[in-house]
Amino acid sequence: MSDGELSSTADRVSVEPLALTAVERFDHEADVVVVGFGCAGAAAALEAAASGADVLILEALSGPGGSSAQSGGEIYLGGGTRVQKACGFEDSADDMYAYLHAALGPHVDEEKLRIYCDESVEHFEWLCRQGVPFQESLYDAPGWLAPTTDGLMWLGENAWPYNTLARPAPRGHRPPTENYGGWLLMEKLASAVAAAGARIHTDTRAAALVVDESGRVAGLVARRFGAPVNYRARKAVILTTGGFVDNEEMLADHAPVLLGHGKVSDGGDDGRGIRMAAALGAATRRMGVVEAALIASPALIYRGMLVNALGQRFINEDVYPGVYSHAALLHQPAPWWIIIDEEGFDAIAATESPGLRPQHVAESAAELGEELGMPPGALETTVATYNRHAAQGADPYFHKRAEWLRALTGPLAAVDPRVLGVEAGTTTGIAGFTLGGLHTTVDGAVLQVSSRPIPGLYAAGRASSGIHGEGYVSGTSLGDGTFFGRRAGRAAAR
Repeated sequence: MSDGELSSTADRVSVEPLALTAVERFDHEADVVVVGFGCAGAAAALEAAASGADVLILEALSGPGGSSAQSGGEIYLGGGTRVQKACGFEDSADDMYAYLHAALGPHVDEEKLRIYCDESVEHFEWLCRQGVPFQESLYDAPGWLAPTTDGLMWLGENAWPYNTLARPAPRGHRPPTENYGGWLLMEKLASAVAAAGARIHTDTRAAALVVDESGRVAGLVARRFGAPVNYRARKAVILTTGGFVDNEEMLADHAPVLLGHGKVSDGGDDGRGIRMAAALGAATRRMGVVEAALIASPALIYRGMLVNALGQRFINEDVYPGVYSHAALLHQPAPWWIIIDEEGFDAIAATESPGLRPQHVAESAAELGEELGMPPGALETTVATYNRHAAQGADPYFHKRAEWLRALTGPLAAVDPRVLGVEAGTTTGIAGFTLGGLHTTVDGAVLQVSSRPIPGLYAAGRASSGIHGEGYVSGTSLGDGTFFGRRAGRAAAR
């Protein structure tokens, strides 16, 4: 790309790259400039610094964390970690790969997934060395989060059909805090980054990449409190700026399935890093792939049943919650309802959903179905079939585990995810985030549309396309963000 094709210094709203010769001076300089201080950026900075590079991190917000800090905190790790062994589970990289290949598929990135599984134990030990703690105990129920401080949890590995494809082992590793634990993970990683000597510039929003005459990324232009700030990267820039769920235009172009639904982010996942690199000719991958979450306690769902607008079950309710959420969003008529009886509701209401009240209650399935506007007899038939199979101890239609299979007796309640989702910013009962991003190598090098690496440019985390195909499991964002962030940091420092 010639200087004439690059934008001028006056066009700072645009993400078009800027020619190095057009930059009069640089305000700051480092070997490696990391853009974004979530988990991927922290990991990249730590490994770059450990490799001897002078590292500078830019963060658009006033402190580290980003969407990582607001996450559940699960990190998907396996292959035989110390926590798994302490909890009595044997695991292997091959079993981990077989499960994730199915759960994250179809169309996973097999090269990235293979190396992620093969080096998972080493990555666990690296996290421990950064000060991230893990309690050696198991939370033994399905869910998005654990309401306990347990350090290990199931994320669908023991649910059908995945339990037929690989030896089940829980792999959701989490810091010892109840419910959301991303804040603790980021607290530890941020402390490690500070101890490693990386410089941190907050309230600094990247605007465009700077490119030298050979096409190598040589730095970037940012804005801090409205004023331009120029950064020289002697070796490389690493983009860890997150996904694009907060950019309505990009959603409409690439992932319209999430339009109108809630957003799982810190509000800053605007796709800026993806757009900056794409303006330089970078390729993207899997831009239509998303994670979707049905807003309801998983304990309600696996203790009862999940039905569509026609009163029909469509999945085993004990799978990883993202699986039934995707099935609902992509394939089932809305609205979706959780049907549960008094025994099931009372079992979880006080501890896992305090203050929760069902939106509809009726003495029988027939009355409840009529109240919900379902076809006559539909819900009644669904409940009767479910109860008959529960009495026999098996679920031949959807293979729900016998542990959670129990006949539902009146009165019955219907819980509406649309009502529960209001506090989460959605009136549809669904919230989500994007998984697609820049096409990168296993070492984080950003590829051009011609498949050649862009010199001096790396990416990791949700700004890149990681291990995912069309599926998702909790912990695989923090997991692949930190894992491939590390690899990008090492490669950039070279």
